[in-house]
Amino acid sequence: MRFARYEYQGAVIDGVLGAGDRLHGLAPGQDIDGVIGRGGLAALLDSGAAALRGTSGPAVADVRLLPPLHPASIRDSVSFEAHVEGARKSQEGAVDPVPQRWYEAPCFFFTSPHACIGAFDDVERFPDCEQFDLELEVGVVYGAYGKNLTPEEAETGIVGYTIFNDWSARDLQRLEGQLPFGFFKGKDGAHTLGPYLVTADELEQHKTVDGFLDLTMRASINGQLLGEDSLANMAFTFPELISFASRGSVVAPGDVLASGTCQRGCLTEIWGRAGERVPPPLVPGDVVTLEVEAIGTISNRVVEPAPFPPVPHARKGQPRGPRH
Repeated sequence: MRFARYEYQGAVIDGVLGAGDRLHGLAPGQDIDGVIGRGGLAALLDSGAAALRGTSGPAVADVRLLPPLHPASIRDSVSFEAHVEGARKSQEGAVDPVPQRWYEAPCFFFTSPHACIGAFDDVERFPDCEQFDLELEVGVVYGAYGKNLTPEEAETGIVGYTIFNDWSARDLQRLEGQLPFGFFKGKDGAHTLGPYLVTADELEQHKTVDGFLDLTMRASINGQLLGEDSLANMAFTFPELISFASRGSVVAPGDVLASGTCQRGCLTEIWGRAGERVPPPLVPGDVVTLEVEAIGTISNRVVEPAPFPPVPHARKGQPRGPRH
């Protein structure tokens, strides 16, 4: 099934996609987040089946699609070897291969779950950014509580998948890399989720014998193809990413764990391989379209940022010793 959160005639409704691309609202009082929290995939499928037995609502073309859920958290991984190689050349000037440490465990960072935008909404270029970039990824939505899960145990809690665009300010990100804390303002301004939450059972037919999803992924800017890859080229399966996230910690219903950017799924990787910023960074007016087989298409237009406050600067010369 394909679940959507949408705005129609001034109301926000959660529903499931039915025949003829018409949406069927969930029962009164139900929403996707609550249903996932109550019973994961099984509860979501039950709610969707009940909705489909009811009267159909508006056509998809007549609504504004919102992110299909409000993530409890977002962990973004870096699971494509080719992307790591090209991005390191661009962002760090690295000439050596992918570092050995990358192969030893899945890496990820946390980002803001409150900055998600809909599949066809405008996206604001981040404040002070001159090298704005897209990132074509797929996010897995989790539906259970777990700690220290094996990959086999982790897989049973998967609810479904959605396209994830991790918008990035590469110039800010490069500056942030000089500090030992990871990314912050280069990453947390916007994340596109959508167009739907596609339940895991729908994608079983695309699974390879070793557990990867063989789905074609394409990124385009202003109608021109930027790159294409398969989700099956991930270095880790989604159950492995979830298992690692739960190691000594907790995963929970509504958590989104993203695949990381596929090969040629962003500009910075291409810049690293080419040795120049061609194609150029995204600017207001550019339209970024991402497609993932069996999940759908999202398309966002870049716009100027809303007014923003200045950056505060630290004061210097605080006492280093104890107070007397």
